[in-house]
Amino acid sequence: MIQPSMLCGRRIRSFSSIWIPRSLLLLLVGTSIVVPDIYQPFLDYIYDYLRHTSLFTASTFETWWTVIVYAIIEVSYTHRFGRNPQLRLANRITKRNASSKPIPKMQRPKHRVKEGLTYISPLLLLDLTLIKKYSGVPVQDMASSGNYDLSSVAKTIHGTFLAPTLHNFTLASPLQTHRALPAAPPTSRELALQLITSLFIYDTLFFVFHLALHHPKFASIHSHHHNHREINPQITNQLDIFERLGLVLLANFSLNIIGSHVLTRTIFVLIFVWLLVDIHSGMDLEWSYDKILPKGWASGSKRHSIHHRSGNRYYAPFFNWCDDLLDWICKSRTKKGNRMAATESL
Repeated sequence: MIQPSMLCGRRIRSFSSIWIPRSLLLLLVGTSIVVPDIYQPFLDYIYDYLRHTSLFTASTFETWWTVIVYAIIEVSYTHRFGRNPQLRLANRITKRNASSKPIPKMQRPKHRVKEGLTYISPLLLLDLTLIKKYSGVPVQDMASSGNYDLSSVAKTIHGTFLAPTLHNFTLASPLQTHRALPAAPPTSRELALQLITSLFIYDTLFFVFHLALHHPKFASIHSHHHNHREINPQITNQLDIFERLGLVLLANFSLNIIGSHVLTRTIFVLIFVWLLVDIHSGMDLEWSYDKILPKGWASGSKRHSIHHRSGNRYYAPFFNWCDDLLDWICKSRTKKGNRMAATESL
C-alpha cells in the first residue's frame, strides 16, 4: 500500500529535480544582466590570464577548443546512451522492453580519427590563412597579427569581418598563427545578452539552411546525416563537409554580426556543442535543456528525433518558434485551399 508520505516524497523530488537547474539558470542570467558588477572582478582576472597565454592567442585556439569540448561532451553522452537503454527514445516509441532493442553500431574514439581530421582540416586552413577580426580590436592590431606594414593599413585591411583578409604570407611569417584580442574583458551583462542573442540568430539562420538542405536539389548533401538506424550522440557530427562548414560559418556569423567579445565566443562553444549533442542524444534525459527552459520554448531531443524519423518537420535546432511559425503558415494555406475547393464545388 502506498503511504501518503511516499507520495509526498515523490512530489518533492519531482519538483526539486527540475527546479534546481532552472532556478540556478534564472539566478545566473538575472544577476549577470541586472547587477553585472558582482561578476566583474572574476571576469577581469580570468580574461587577463587568458589573453596573456600563447594558447588563447593562437589563431587555431577556437578550432581546438571546439574539438576538445565536443570530445568530452559527446563521449559522456555516448557512454550514458549505451549504459541506460531505458532512456533511449527508440525503446519508448516502439514500446519494447528497454533492453530488447539492440544498441546501434557505434564507433570507438580510436576509430574516429578520420572523422576528426575531416572536421579539423578545413577549419585549420581558414585559421592559418585569414586574419582574425574581433569587435573591440584596433585595425592596427589586426594588421600586425597578419604581418602587414602598419603604414598601409588603411589600404589593405578592413575592420569588418564581412571583408575577409588574407595573411601577408612571407618567409618570415608563412602562416597566420596569432590573433589580436580586445584589451578589456566584457561585462557579465554583455556576455549574457550576446550569448542569448547569438543563439537565437543561429537558430533562425540554421532553420533556413536546414530547410534548404531538405530540398530535393540538396538532399544528397544532408542524407548522410539521416543515414542511421537509431539517432544517438555520435550522429551529431555525422555530416557532409559542406553541411559541417555551413554549421560552423553560421555560428561564426551569428557571433560576429552582433560584435560578440572573444570571451563570449569561448563560452558560446561550450553551450553550442552541448545543445547540439543533447538534441542528437536519442535520450529522454531528466535535465535536458528543453525541460529546464519554459515549456514550449525549446525543441529538445524528442522533437529532433521526430525530425530524423520523418524528415518533413522540426527543422530548427534549439528553439520552437521558427517551426511553430512554419506549421502555422502551412495550416493556414491548407485551410485556405480547403475553403477555395469547397467554394468551387458549390
